Amino acid sequence: MLIQQQQIQFSPYSSLYDLIVPQDNLLRKINELIDFSFIYEELLDKYCTNNGRKAESPVRMFKYLLLKTIYNVSDVDVVDRSRFDMSFKYFLEMSPEEGVIDPSSLTKFRKLRLKDTDLLNLLIGKTVSIAIEKGIIRSQSIIVDATHTLSRSNPFSAIDVLRERSKLLRKTVYLFDDRFKENMPKKNDTYELKKELDYCKELEKRIEKEQSLSSISAVKEKLNLLKETIEDTQENFTLSKDTDAKTGHKSADSSFFGYKTHLAMTEERIITAAIITSGDKADGPELPKLLEISQENGMDVDTIIGDGAYTGTKNLQLATRQNIRVVARLNVSVAQGTRKEEDKFEYNKDADRIVCPAGHMAIRKAKQGKKNVGKNQSHTYYFDVEKCKSCSLKEGCYKEGAKTKTYAVTIKSDLHQEQIAFQETEYYKEKAKHRYKIEAKNSELKNVHGYDRAISYGIANMQMQGAMTIFTVNLKRILKFI
Repeated sequence: MLIQQQQIQFSPYSSLYDLIVPQDNLLRKINELIDFSFIYEELLDKYCTNNGRKAESPVRMFKYLLLKTIYNVSDVDVVDRSRFDMSFKYFLEMSPEEGVIDPSSLTKFRKLRLKDTDLLNLLIGKTVSIAIEKGIIRSQSIIVDATHTLSRSNPFSAIDVLRERSKLLRKTVYLFDDRFKENMPKKNDTYELKKELDYCKELEKRIEKEQSLSSISAVKEKLNLLKETIEDTQENFTLSKDTDAKTGHKSADSSFFGYKTHLAMTEERIITAAIITSGDKADGPELPKLLEISQENGMDVDTIIGDGAYTGTKNLQLATRQNIRVVARLNVSVAQGTRKEEDKFEYNKDADRIVCPAGHMAIRKAKQGKKNVGKNQSHTYYFDVEKCKSCSLKEGCYKEGAKTKTYAVTIKSDLHQEQIAFQETEYYKEKAKHRYKIEAKNSELKNVHGYDRAISYGIANMQMQGAMTIFTVNLKRILKFI
């Protein structure tokens, strides 16, 4: 049974908050900035309102997850810190003497209550509406880009992750008691996952028995991280399996295994839209949806700022229909409008290569035709014939016995000639100066909030991680303006 969370209940100790939690405390500012009742309204149908035991407020549960994101701690540690940290208690709207939840409740909340909830768009929409209401967003431009996040399974195997976590725990223990080395279990010197799990469990058991060490907060944090890794490894058996993650390319020679977050952001650095895909997806095709979401969130867009990946014919046509200017350097391999099977053969702007329907990337490209005669020129991409010979999609694509497999891109259409002319205007040059801002935002997401690596498996969990992280950076940005 669900009862909506009220304000902090009367307690003879409530006045402590005014003494202990400063007015400029981040959590106090967030509580004053935003009314979290929208979380209750969104999740109401996930609870029974008139039967069963009283459930913990969804608002408070959500706030626990937000604290995890802001301070980058485990479930166990965010709950443990909420026992004694008065700013946490104030943020959670608890009375000072009130008890905390069991950490396992957070897992249930994520899996049962947030499942099938479009948390990403909900949270971004809320922060954008606040920014517009407070007059923070004044520009009519969105800056678009994609940032990659490594899968939890990449580039480490399950054993590598376990060993790294156990190593951190041992090093932390030795900082406080170097003599404890004698009590450590013998390390696993094989590459068998089961033996490594057994070693980590024994390490966990021995340190927990030593109360003088396990009660130290620094040791406890590393111990809890190791516990979560052990549990997750046992549940999934191996950290190398992430069926939703895919291989993407950062350049022609480097790749990553994971996800992409496609972002739209204002010149004031408020993220207005985000789409999370597997790492193999191209950037350009996501632009129409990013624009649509930004507009639904209240943005009046007259300019899109990005790189060459967003100058595809369909994107330029969409922008023309809506009288929107595209401040992006035209890339002929993306932008030509007559290439065959454009929906199947995608252009990867990071690698500057065409990718075939089977996911194979061209190994080289060459320009053909007479110079300075644009309409007769083309970019020809060459694929690895050995891969084509054994490809499951070769029928109708590769001719048996052919020594080469190529794909040609014609340069250029009238639409693109107009874009080239626009690139020489002062407006274009001035707006292009804002593009660096989204690179800085990507860096903030990764380096400050751990968005460089997924914390769990599957695209649903990646979307939840993205939702909480983007919500956090947007709130911080709004507070900075205020």
